[in-house]
Formats: sequence, structure tokens, C-alpha cells
Amino acid sequence: MNVLIVEDELVAQNALARMLEKNFSDMTICGVSDSVRSTIEFLENTSTYPDIIFMDVELSDGRCFEIFEQVEIKAPVVMVTAYDNYAVNAFNVNSIDYLLKPISVSDLQRAVERCRKRIIQSAPYDIEALRGALAGMQQSTQSYKQRHLLRYNDKIVMVETANIAYFYSEEGSTYLMTLSGESYLMDVSLDVVSKDLNPARFFRISRSCIVSSVSIGQVVKKMGNRLKLTLKPASNIDSFVSRAKTADFMEWLEKCSM
Repeated sequence: MNVLIVEDELVAQNALARMLEKNFSDMTICGVSDSVRSTIEFLENTSTYPDIIFMDVELSDGRCFEIFEQVEIKAPVVMVTAYDNYAVNAFNVNSIDYLLKPISVSDLQRAVERCRKRIIQSAPYDIEALRGALAGMQQSTQSYKQRHLLRYNDKIVMVETANIAYFYSEEGSTYLMTLSGESYLMDVSLDVVSKDLNPARFFRISRSCIVSSVSIGQVVKKMGNRLKLTLKPASNIDSFVSRAKTADFMEWLEKCSM
């Protein structure tokens, strides 16, 4: 049985691949893609079409909705998501197979067995129902990442978005800092990270830093009308607000205090 994994986080890609290989000896991973574009190219050109597709909702260049708009999906799709509220409700209503991050072996087995039954019985897969569920998610005002899957030494950890103080880039790498002072290396850029964050809670103060409203201790005016932030937990990163963003930042900060 051939499997396609559509996932933009390298750690999550590898974790799912290992779980499939360990628990399903008859499965072969025929492809891995991390974006809307690469997934479409794979499905249009592959000589080994997947029997099952595991597809994350959020991808490096957009959301998976765009894939269904541009190419016909001919295999059962198991949606993978970190959105544990509205997304799961949408999938349940439409009887869509889904996996909630972090993925458990029991949930993976459930999803795979349901796909097997569809394939054996040649039961038609309700792509329109999936399109409807995804459309409902796309319109939701709550479509922001609720947790982040990260690698820490030889472990994989989940960090709730509510526990994140700020993100920053340093020497070409992206890091996440929690409110409790733990720093984690990420596999994506700040540009990708910013797409998943609720603008009511997070603000990108510069090209190298995104802050949460709860991480701001003080705002100090410097020469040239520049603003310097004192962040919690303390850090040596550049915490100046870009001059071009000063007015927007102050407006955002005022709304946060309401």
C-alpha cells in the first residue's frame, strides 16, 4: 500500500513516517511533499499513485484547500491537524478521517483501518464532503495554530501557542521561546511562522522577531522615535520595533490592553 505524506514540518514528517513503517509492514511511503505546489506536481506526475494520503492542513506555501481546487484527488485522505476545536468538529460532522497532533498509534491505526475498508469495499470517497469541511475551516476566524511540534535533542515536544513568549531568528535559524524560558530550534522561517499566528496576540516587530503581547514588560522610547521592548523572559535578542512598524505596534498594543 503506497502512502503520500503531505507535511511542511520536517520533525512531523519523520515522526509519521516512522510510525507508519513500525506499525504497518505493508505500507510503502511513495512520496513526501511540504507545500501546495510540490503536492500538486507529485500527484500530476507520479507513476506510483498513493493509496492513502496523510495531509496536514497548514503547508509551507499556503493551506491544503488549494490542492483540492487545482487537482483531482483519487485516494482516501486523512487530514492531520493541530487545530483541536473547529477543525475536528468540521471533520466529525462530515465523517472525515483525521489525526490530531501529536499523533497517537491508536488514532493512526483507526484512520488506516477506515481507509483500508474503503479501498477493499471500493467505497466511494466523499471528496465533496471533505471540500465542504475544509471550506468551513477556511472561513473560520479561529484558523490559527494552537500548538507547535518541535525537536529538542532526541525528543519531540509539543508547545502550546498560549505558552509562547516570542519567536526570533539568529544566524539563519529560527527559535521559539516559551513563557517559562525554554528555547527550541524550529525547522521553518519566521515568514512561515507568522502565517499561523493570531494577530490579536502576536506582532512581528522586525524581520528577526515576533512577540506575544504577554511577553512585553516595558516599552522604552529611544532616539529617533525608536521603541525598545523589555521582554519576558529576558533575552539578549534585538527587541527594537522597526521604525516603519512603530505606529501599528502602538495601536496593536493598545488593543491588547483593552
